[in-house]
Amino acid sequence: MGAFEAFYAQTPGESACGNPGRSFAIFTTSRFMYSLSDFDFSLPPELIAQMPLHQRTASRLLEVQSGALVDRAFADIVDLLQPGDLLVFNDTRVLKARFFGTKETGGKVEVLVERVLDDRRVLAQVRASKTPQPGSRIRLEDAIDVKVGEREGEFFLLDFPGDVLELIEAHGRLPLPPYIEHAAGEVDQERYQTVYAREPGAVAAPTAGLHFDEALLGRLVAKGVQTAFITLHVGAGTFQPVRTEDLSAHCMHSEWYTISPGTVAAVQAARSVGRDVVAVGTTSMRALESASQTGTLQAGSADTALFITPGYRFNTVTRMITNFHLPKSTLLMLVSAFAGYEEIRSAYQHAIAARYRFFSYGDAMLLTRK
Repeated sequence: MGAFEAFYAQTPGESACGNPGRSFAIFTTSRFMYSLSDFDFSLPPELIAQMPLHQRTASRLLEVQSGALVDRAFADIVDLLQPGDLLVFNDTRVLKARFFGTKETGGKVEVLVERVLDDRRVLAQVRASKTPQPGSRIRLEDAIDVKVGEREGEFFLLDFPGDVLELIEAHGRLPLPPYIEHAAGEVDQERYQTVYAREPGAVAAPTAGLHFDEALLGRLVAKGVQTAFITLHVGAGTFQPVRTEDLSAHCMHSEWYTISPGTVAAVQAARSVGRDVVAVGTTSMRALESASQTGTLQAGSADTALFITPGYRFNTVTRMITNFHLPKSTLLMLVSAFAGYEEIRSAYQHAIAARYRFFSYGDAMLLTRK
């Protein structure tokens, strides 16, 4: 495991276990019917997609509904949705959040920006042989000097010398997931972003949206399928493994989301006429369900540490599009809660046997709420 991969393996993210000086809403399921080992599976390494396909829509789509499994092309999604159905996309944009640098002492450091706090400050993971001290400076990419602030849990406050988003875009590196073995290149700069990405702040892409291109979106709109957007800035905690066999002891990472009144109105309009609300990805799902804890979707912004496992009662989403997820991951637990544990287990067994491509650059599933 390389140094950057170790970031994902070792960092818990802002979690329900607490992060000094920060607050956020925490929602969990009321029961844990399964343990960690129930979400393990063996995946041949060659099925982990290392590069995107030549076209976004060229991926495969496994339709999972009422125990039936149907192999399709992703472009078939147009035929599987009806006029009036609502697709909810996450419009977050992945930051060039990875940096290499040196401390004032000359020691090497590696930095991963976790969250932008304002126009000059970020929370970041910092890996170094010795922990940097508050007040010290780190030179990143031999281009910018940042000041180290106080530590907040697993993160450090870093002060940038100018507009933080401009400096990150100018000097940072795209942070590909730990299971992708190559350094980010020109293809990744384009394809590890959705075509509708517009709100910078994520460390990882909302990968279910990577399958959509402008032409496919146009076909959906022409059919009468509605679209709406939420923003959830995906953190490095999305790759965090669950380490406790007892799921109730897991410290869930938190992420910031925003849902506009327009999106709430679009959801209400779809539901009022019996149409489906389709979350494009687990991040859209997490935002929508986090904002629906009263039973009704609410507009606003908040941190969420929502941990969805089988037994959770869904309030808003009726269908979802999602990629295939890591063993023992919170995302695998989420889709199992949504479509059914046995249904997802069968779907993954089928996908492996049928040589589907897994994870961020892989194929997708269309799930219906059980």
